[in-house]
Amino acid sequence: MKIKNKLKNKKCLLNKKDRKKVRKIISDTSEARVLKRALVLSGVDFGFTKMELENLGLSSNRTSWNICDRYAHGGLEAALYDKARSGKPVTISNNATQKIVAIACSSPPAGRARWTVGLLSEEAKKNGILKNISRETVRIVLQNHELKPWQKKMWCVANVNDEYIARMEDVLKVYERPFDPSRPVVCLDEKPVQLLDHSRKPIPARPGQPERVDYEYKRRGTVNVFRAVEPKAGRHFTKVTPTRKIPEFANFIKTIAKAYPDAETIHLVMDNLSSHSEKALTDTFGTEDGQRLWNRFTVHFTPKHASWLNQAEIGIGIYARQCLGKERIASIEDLTKRSSAWNRSANKNKVKIDWTFTRKKARKKFAYKTGKD
Repeated sequence: MKIKNKLKNKKCLLNKKDRKKVRKIISDTSEARVLKRALVLSGVDFGFTKMELENLGLSSNRTSWNICDRYAHGGLEAALYDKARSGKPVTISNNATQKIVAIACSSPPAGRARWTVGLLSEEAKKNGILKNISRETVRIVLQNHELKPWQKKMWCVANVNDEYIARMEDVLKVYERPFDPSRPVVCLDEKPVQLLDHSRKPIPARPGQPERVDYEYKRRGTVNVFRAVEPKAGRHFTKVTPTRKIPEFANFIKTIAKAYPDAETIHLVMDNLSSHSEKALTDTFGTEDGQRLWNRFTVHFTPKHASWLNQAEIGIGIYARQCLGKERIASIEDLTKRSSAWNRSANKNKVKIDWTFTRKKARKKFAYKTGKD
């Protein structure tokens, strides 16, 4: 039956399989052209006439016929998507391409922070690579080589030596232990928080109008937040302190120890900061009491440049997003109240961390073997 007759007589167009696909495309796709074509097919399948489709603003009579005709002769893919267009090929030699790539991988000119497509075009002309080169040609060269010279990614480059591997294996081995209340695994870290106050009082939100905050603010200094988490139990510890000096650290350690009075030992994972030591406890509480407190813990230090191994980093991320957000907090008292309320909620809901990186994955990732392999 002809497509015109299908439109005119309101007969079903799509088969059962394609009908499900079209419905999924309508609910998921964000590409306007594909969405409109899917709506036309669905409309015809539902029984709309060509005039009704036109009145709905989906397409003209001719366009509806073309879409349905493409479906009838080429299937759903042909009806929804256009064939790739070859276009005019970029006329640039391999030698010129490699020179542009080399420039993009080098440092930008003096006074410029980064390479842009326009700047690369100018540099290519200046160096005589090509007399006439368009920005689009440079863009295609960068795209073909998966280059984005205007982007930078922060990365901690570690020296994966024997010490690094030994500490990583030790920490991951602790993480692989089954949950044992008598031998809890606790991860500890700290985060600086800048205190900011409003220079002008914010205007409260109302229907149709979000809260408005003046861009000016007042600096009120910086404080420290100690964070510890028992990942498998979903137990959290948060303490706001003026600094992260030895006495503050020692008292936070004492808080953690008091939370596990019956534990045989507390496996404590943290980085090797100078204050993270037995000396910090003996200097604060005296030699005997400090040593007794330190002996409550079995300490596991992460390798240098491997903060990602400390699950407290994940805990800090959760705390920063949920508790701090983008709010301006003016005083240490306000931050303490906010942090305490968040910590109570996190412990009530037992917010756990699902750690999946194992020693086996580490050996594959970093391509090393141990004596047991």
